[in-house]
Amino acid sequence: MNPSTNLTITTALHQKLHAHLFPGDGLEAAAILLCARTPGPRVRLLVKEVLLVPHSACKERRSDYLVWPGAAIEEAIDLAEADGLSLMLTHSHPGGLFGFSRHDDQSDLVTVPGLIQALGGLHGTAIMTPDGAMLARLYQQDLSPIAIKSVMVAGDDLTWHWTDRQFSPRPTAFTSEATQELGRLSACVIGVSGTGSLVAEQLARLGFGQVILIDFDKLELRNLNRIVNSTLEDAKVQRPKVFAFADAVTRYRGEGVAVPVNASISTREGVLQASQADVMFSCVDTLDARQIADLLGASFLIPLFDVGVSIPTRKAKRGAAIADVCGRIDYVSPGGPTLQERGVYDPASLRAEYLRRSAPDAHTEEMQAGYLRGVAEEAPAVIALNMRAASACVMEFIARAYPFRHESNAAYARTQFSLAANEEEAFPVESFQLATNPQFARGDLEPLLGLPALRIPKSKAFA
Repeated sequence: MNPSTNLTITTALHQKLHAHLFPGDGLEAAAILLCARTPGPRVRLLVKEVLLVPHSACKERRSDYLVWPGAAIEEAIDLAEADGLSLMLTHSHPGGLFGFSRHDDQSDLVTVPGLIQALGGLHGTAIMTPDGAMLARLYQQDLSPIAIKSVMVAGDDLTWHWTDRQFSPRPTAFTSEATQELGRLSACVIGVSGTGSLVAEQLARLGFGQVILIDFDKLELRNLNRIVNSTLEDAKVQRPKVFAFADAVTRYRGEGVAVPVNASISTREGVLQASQADVMFSCVDTLDARQIADLLGASFLIPLFDVGVSIPTRKAKRGAAIADVCGRIDYVSPGGPTLQERGVYDPASLRAEYLRRSAPDAHTEEMQAGYLRGVAEEAPAVIALNMRAASACVMEFIARAYPFRHESNAAYARTQFSLAANEEEAFPVESFQLATNPQFARGDLEPLLGLPALRIPKSKAFA
């Protein structure tokens, strides 16, 4: 099962932190992490900003000890107060000790009470070793420590540092050790239909400790040719897709692995459930759902894998003909170019989708939104295409968590394939412009994702 406590930091901020904490003089150095949080029940701290403490500001720096400057802590408190951020006082262990020393324990008893008194909430301390591994802990109001079970470094590669030092060095892809680590992680699948059910099936069988399934729809007879684990009986009673799929997972993985959420990702319930995951897979067929997934990834620093398939058609003498059979997989690292910046959607396309969905002509809507663009087809036979795309999507995750490519994962921010042309093309992350994202590490700040529609209902706000 996924650890209840986690600290997540982007690769860019991790590199910035490492460069400062290890200046080459063999002495301890200090920095302060300003962290947002995910909504409960899980405690995930999201590093929003790294405040570097000037080496000269520390009254004393030794190879195994330093004195924290009060002015730096006061500055961090001022920065954290406005948005209710948590502070993590972080320093280096140049000697490589992956643990908190007696000096660290004594220092915490001096510094942490001031943080709690000034800000309330959860605050803590962390250490980093020369290899970049991090160990962190939080303190409760009575100064009893809470171990942070894992630190995730998210970027082109995905790395987890575990308190118990298991899986260090990193496991090799496709091994039982990788399966064991996945048993500690949580994946969220948004959309459990044609492609999503195939993605979820792979994640469950790969060994993820928890697979959160989010979909509001019900099974119908027309779905049975492409949704795995669906049955004729499920379709007859129009059972929610997530419940049918969760039962199937329980039969081969046991209780508690599959978490069915019969709600739209655009609802507060859907967003809250997705926020608990370590990684996220967007397998939806609407742009507004992709926008929510995009916002979720940025707000909660969740690596996002987005998959889509399409079968464009063209006019022919005898009706429509297949122009191409294609798929796309985008990997969006926290803090990296978003789906919007990659052109997957924009305000105009979101508006057009809304108007199509609201139009009274259902036939036109189906032609626009179906698998076969321009052809109304009740039960498209696309499971083979879905399988191809779903496999590529999950393989993209494996390549990030347990790198096996001959070149950097940065070269594969997007992968597109055309089965008609028998071509596959990869696009590096530099292909997309990166802008400042106001959603970055927003965390549990209300309204969630910055969307008024996701505000706490009044009945609960005043309960």
